[in-house]
Formats: sequence, structure tokens, C-alpha cells
Amino acid sequence: MNFLWKFAVTLCALSALLRAHDPGISTAQGELRADALVLTTGFAPADAQQLLPPTLRHEGAWTQSEFDAAHERLLAIASQLWEIRHGGGVVSPREMRVELLAGDNVSFTLVFPRGPDRPALTLRALKLTELPSGHRQFVIVSDETGAVVAKKLMKADDAALEVPASGPESAATISAGSAGSVKPPAGDTATWWEFVKLGVEHIATGYDHLLFLFGLLVVCRSFRSIVAIISCFTLAHSITLALATLDWVNVPARFVEPAIAASIVFVGVENVLRRGEEPRGRWALTFAFGLVHGFGFASVLRDLGVGRGGDGIAMPLITFNLGVELGQIMIAAVVLPMVWRLRKNEKFVARGVPALSAVVALAGLYWLVERTVFA
Repeated sequence: MNFLWKFAVTLCALSALLRAHDPGISTAQGELRADALVLTTGFAPADAQQLLPPTLRHEGAWTQSEFDAAHERLLAIASQLWEIRHGGGVVSPREMRVELLAGDNVSFTLVFPRGPDRPALTLRALKLTELPSGHRQFVIVSDETGAVVAKKLMKADDAALEVPASGPESAATISAGSAGSVKPPAGDTATWWEFVKLGVEHIATGYDHLLFLFGLLVVCRSFRSIVAIISCFTLAHSITLALATLDWVNVPARFVEPAIAASIVFVGVENVLRRGEEPRGRWALTFAFGLVHGFGFASVLRDLGVGRGGDGIAMPLITFNLGVELGQIMIAAVVLPMVWRLRKNEKFVARGVPALSAVVALAGLYWLVERTVFA
């Protein structure tokens, strides 16, 4: 049992170090007009802080006065966000502005001139390497009719987008910015696959979701119960993921994140009280809590602006959810054989499962306090 206790201590320590998943998402929208490229870049508060020098960073929400104090520095950052090229030259912005939006989102707007020949453009995001590892930026460029001409889910090592030359009736405004304005593309193979990978990465780094699933599965005594648990969780979070992404149901993160932590505490405590035995009706509990976790998953797509206006929702929603399910299956394929083998030992069932469940409950309690008292 020494291994078990070492594992429990390690898991408990990690729970204090690993915060809730933070996918690091920003968005980009573009509209091609006649004579200018208007580039509006938006970042969530935590990501905007990363762009500032350490002396200007602070915890918590920005006040208008704090934003005003950093305004000049933010304007300097604005000119460094994107490199726009056509032909062999770099285009300099003719106008820049920075705004503090609702929710502390920071919006950078740059206006670039564009010649009458409306040449092909190359957009390169210059600041992705300075943001937390794994940050993604969803870029979509449309013409004045709303037709998508280019799109990409960028990352630090793949941060360029080619925008084809437009005809005389088209033009150039690109907006890399606030999530609320983005209309997702219908999707091509590359973007489809990027959303699948985003879903896998989200569940793989969603330590709260994974710990919840672990707490459910560690007491399962049969393959049938495992299938029931995973199916109920999948169905439930798929429902609320779709509802929240479409903006039909809107539950603020300040309620969702503590509720997810509370679900982990509940499952861990119930396992301890049952002394490692599988509770009856666990599938119903899984479905109920799965609805809550679905709102957490939806935050990724909503941060990307997916679903606003209802356009192009199918591809991002289906492929992101597919990625989440693939991630769950891969993790379960690794963890479950070890759990089944350990469950053959009566001492593990009697002592090990309650001990691990206690660690699950403690980790959930840590997150619950972090998301309420210290939020």
C-alpha cells in the first residue's frame, strides 16, 4: 500500500498546484472592405496582463483608472500584436486605439491602409509566444457579404494566415478580437482537426473534470457500470455544451466553476461513506453533475465566439465535443485497467478506494474554496 499512499499524497499536492483548466483562448474576425484593414484584437483579462511588464500587472479586475494608467503602454503593445504583409513589404497601421470592454476584456483596434489592387495578405500573430503555453487564437476573415475567405486556429508555432487577393468589389477589414463578434466558419479539414485537438487538450488539462470522472470510475465494479457512467456524463455535458454555446442558456462562470468543484467534493465524500462500494443509482447523479460540467466545457467555444448569431455552429460544436470524448476514452483506457487490477485486492477496495476518494474530496474542496472565498 506504500505506492497507494505516495500516489494519494502526490495527487493532493498537485491539486494545490494545478488550477482549473485555462485553455487560453482569443479570437479574430475579419471583414474585407475597400481601402483599409481594420484589425481589432481582444484578450481576456489574464492574457492581457501577460502582455504588460511585471510592474504594470495586478490581480483581479481592472478599474478604469488602472486601465488609464496602463493606456500608453497598451497602445505601444497594439502596434506589436500583428505583422501584416503584402508583396514583400510590411504595412504599418495608420490608426490605433485600445478599449476596456465589459468583463475586463481589452480590445486593440488597428487600421491598416490597403491599395486599390487589394493584394493577398499575410497575417502573423506576434504575441502568441509570450502568452501561456497552449494559447489559441481563432482567426476568421470574411468579405463584406459575410462570406468566409480565410480561417485558422492559430498557436505559437503556427501563427500565420494567408488571406487571398480579393476582387474589385471586395475590401479589407480584419478584426482579431472580442469573442462576441466572431462568426465561425463552415470549416475545412484543417480547422475541423484543430477543434478536435482543442477538445482533447481541454479535457487532458481539465483537472477538475478528470478528477470528477476518476471519483466516479474508481468505485465501478463492472464494465456495464463504466459504460453507463461515461455515457450519462457524455450525454449530459453534450446537452449543456450545445445550449450554452448557442447562448440559449447562460450560466455565469462564477456559479459554474464552484458547482463543478462541489460535484467533486460530493462524489469523493459519497465514495468514502460507502467505503469503496459502488453507490446505487450513480448514473443519475452522473447525469445531473454532467449537465453542470457541460457549461464548463462551453466556456471554451463561447470564448471563441462560437454560436453568437447562430452561424457555422455545427462544425466547432461537433468536433470540439468529439475531441473531448476522444480525450476521455484515451484517459479511461490508461486508468481503468490499473483500477480493475487493484480492485482485485480486497484491501484496496476496503482501504485504498476510500483513501483515494478522500483525496478527490480534498482536491474538490480546495478548488471550491479557491473559486468562492478567494475568487
